[in-house]
Amino acid sequence: MKEETTFNELVESIRTAHRELSAHAGRAVNISLTLRNWLIGHYIAEYELKGKDRAEYGQHLFTALAQELDGLSNCNQRQLYRYHRFYQIYPGIVGTLSPQFRSLPAIKEIPISGIPTAKLKDVGRKELTEISLDKLSYSHFEKLVDIDDPTKRVFYEMECIRGNWSVRELKRQIGSLYYERSGLSKDKRKLSELTRETAESALALNIRDPYVFEFLGLKPVEVMSESHLETQLTDRIREFLLEMGHGFCFEARQKRILIGEEYFFVDLVFYHRILKCHVLVDLKLEPFTHENLGQLNTYVNWYRRNMMTEGDNPPVGLLLCTDKNHALAEYALAGMDNQLFVSKYQLELPKKEEMQRFIDAQLREVSE
Repeated sequence: MKEETTFNELVESIRTAHRELSAHAGRAVNISLTLRNWLIGHYIAEYELKGKDRAEYGQHLFTALAQELDGLSNCNQRQLYRYHRFYQIYPGIVGTLSPQFRSLPAIKEIPISGIPTAKLKDVGRKELTEISLDKLSYSHFEKLVDIDDPTKRVFYEMECIRGNWSVRELKRQIGSLYYERSGLSKDKRKLSELTRETAESALALNIRDPYVFEFLGLKPVEVMSESHLETQLTDRIREFLLEMGHGFCFEARQKRILIGEEYFFVDLVFYHRILKCHVLVDLKLEPFTHENLGQLNTYVNWYRRNMMTEGDNPPVGLLLCTDKNHALAEYALAGMDNQLFVSKYQLELPKKEEMQRFIDAQLREVSE
């Protein structure tokens, strides 16, 4: 800093230091996680080729390995297959590491000269790989590894790095068939520019990735809150529902559920002892959208299929939305065709108007 500085300059210096070093820490953590998963894939591939007792396990190798690694974060059978594939697709990625990571004992043991290069001989591929570990988290790589076509995979890899896409944006672009649309487009440059203008950017890799916080031994509640405001509101909603005396029994906050190959988080989960059902509460600091309701409905359906036990009634979802000027409480009564059940749920659960008044009051209080 300069010898003479203003208070505003002091504040900006602190903010800049925090921003840059937080981003650096986030990248370091993400690189460590990516390396761990790459090494697991490497060890498995090497064992399959040279393992002394590999014949004893054969096709059951991944099953046996998952059983032995039970308790180690994200080392179930499905993930072990993914790490193996990750290594096969990006075999030379470890050769581009900085000296900081090359000096790690686990990495030093690997003879870089013996690692096969990528099969795809794409112009600029080497240069691209050299910066990919800095720009892509392991969750990015998981989405890329799912793409079978190597040309298509490299296309998304390059666009993701150039556009600094978040994982969600990468998933969205793959789902929107950006690669196919680009192939059919007469003006590919213009399409690329338009895509970058509207794409969601990952300004800094952070530790909100569920793979990362498991890797660090953190609990979801420690890292998944969107903001201090949301944390306060979620805490107060939990207390409000428990104090109402309607039979709410608190079960979990930021409950992680796996749907397909993607993790989702339910803000609050209760069990209602009178209704004998789960109540899922989802808070959105934004106006109501049908997408919000659809997401909650997905959670409710997942709980109905995976968490209901004998004697339970179907779960119900409570969606709380707000744009800080207006609050809306909405119920997701998924699969409940029996109107008697619907009426009973609406009788026992808080009235929408009551919830709206509560949210409005809490917003005014915590925003002051």
